[in-house]
Amino acid sequence: MVVGPACSLAKEAMLGFGDVSLGGFKRDKLSVSEGSVLLSADTVWGALRGLETFSQLVGRDENGTYYINETEIVDFPRFPHRGLLLDTSRHYLPLRAILETLDVMAYNKFNVFHWHIVDDPSFPYESLTFPELSKQGAFNPMSHVYTASDVQTVIEYARLRGIRVIAEFDTPGHTLSWGPGAPGLLTPCYLGKDPSGTYGPINPVLNSTYQFVADLFQEVSAVFPDFFLHLGGDEVDFTCWKSNPKIRDFMKEMGFGEDYKKLESFYIQRLLDIISSLGKGYIVWQEVFDNEVKVRPDTIIHVWKEKGTPYMEEMANVTKAGYRALLSAPWYLNRISYGQDWIAAYQVEPLKFEGSPEQRERVIGGEACMWGEYVDVTNLAPRLWPRAGAVAERLWSNATVRDLKDAYARLAAFRCTLLGRGVQAQPLYVGYCENEFGGF
Repeated sequence: MVVGPACSLAKEAMLGFGDVSLGGFKRDKLSVSEGSVLLSADTVWGALRGLETFSQLVGRDENGTYYINETEIVDFPRFPHRGLLLDTSRHYLPLRAILETLDVMAYNKFNVFHWHIVDDPSFPYESLTFPELSKQGAFNPMSHVYTASDVQTVIEYARLRGIRVIAEFDTPGHTLSWGPGAPGLLTPCYLGKDPSGTYGPINPVLNSTYQFVADLFQEVSAVFPDFFLHLGGDEVDFTCWKSNPKIRDFMKEMGFGEDYKKLESFYIQRLLDIISSLGKGYIVWQEVFDNEVKVRPDTIIHVWKEKGTPYMEEMANVTKAGYRALLSAPWYLNRISYGQDWIAAYQVEPLKFEGSPEQRERVIGGEACMWGEYVDVTNLAPRLWPRAGAVAERLWSNATVRDLKDAYARLAAFRCTLLGRGVQAQPLYVGYCENEFGGF
């Protein structure tokens, strides 16, 4: 095989991310003829995608001989952001499981690893600035943490596979695990006139809160080199804020009345100012947009809710307001059902909403999500694969590629390929693979 301009992956990888950035699409061309194979690409990342295409064209006949048919393919992604979210707070995922997932992401031409690294249940990120966060907030501060070395390993392993790593530190809600390691950060809840001994979201009325957030995100923005951070902003429960007399007094002083969305917006706006001052861009869950928080024009809105406003209507609203949008609402792969549920994921059309061509151009892609309530290292791979491949194809291939029978045949064959590569991918339906998992 002759490979085009990308001669040395380790060397060329230093130059930039090509199609994994938001700066445009990169093509690769694969030509297979008798006696020669030629792969040419604009960037090393295009060459990586082309090599993956080549690997999937290799077949094996009944005599065990490997072969590849003559063909010519010009390939490029439909959307620049093709992501997968892993939740490492609800269940800790060992480093090995994350690296293996990155391998299979590359096989499927995903190019963004959305690392939902911390949440209410645990704080496994080992912070150099605030080491008590993981010491007090991890399930086990010795074994169930991601050290600085672990994080760098993930970032570099992903980069060499053309995958960006976008970290999410969700605030002001989803932060209960932060409390033990950061006294005074969370809001004390009250029962009547007395503290109840429980805590709610981050306390948005204290100056010390913003100093803490600034120091933490200064570290995070240095550790994770991607331009974007995911800042969350979803599912803030106002019950605790409403119970706290100091917060109620602050609401009166600010003229917020009883509208706690305004208090949430007050916090989010100050957070976004901090992130902007660090030279980072940000992605937020859709509630930030829904609650009319003032954000920069280049903010990316992540649409995830299926209840309430239909998600396609939300996509229309977000893009009409001039913001770029990511879609995840129909792609929560942690949810399972009996039968071929990959079909529903495959049939999603991200641009099927009422709006102008300019609005559709603001949809930069989407993400499959694997939330961790019922998922750990024991069932991560079979729950992800090959179902996530349906999402990957929807984000990569032309909108006209929609035939279910054809898609089933390709996904089933690819599932067998994954088994051969040591990936415990679950079956789509009745059938078999020449090489079953485990090598028998």
